[in-house]
Amino acid sequence: MPNSAGTAAFGVPCPCGSGAGYAACCGPLHHGERQASTAEALMRSRYAAYARGDADYLFRTWHPRTRPAEVTTDSDVVWTGLEITDVEAGGVDDDHGVVEFTAHFVQDGRPDAMHERSRFARRAGRWVYVDG
Repeated sequence: MPNSAGTAAFGVPCPCGSGAGYAACCGPLHHGERQASTAEALMRSRYAAYARGDADYLFRTWHPRTRPAEVTTDSDVVWTGLEITDVEAGGVDDDHGVVEFTAHFVQDGRPDAMHERSRFARRAGRWVYVDG
């Protein structure tokens, strides 16, 4: 999958699983062209950032009080799918939200999954990841 904005095509599916093309879905968020309107949209865009190796986006969308000094992605992990299982608040008029998900991946040739209930907050008008 292409990593630069100039080569991403509308036909490339977004890793977040929305069914939309990357250039119309999470691409504009990753490139700072627009902000996530909901906690779920931010969650999906963060998953897509992990799948694409975009540590800078992950850093920018992590609450400054809870993010680590450095955010990295693991090139040995291949993210294979995202399932959103619950959403509490986190809408366009909310200040807080929770998104529960299972992220599927392959590492060292073995499929695995990570389950998390992530908390999100709106900070200065933008959704940020707090913790999980």
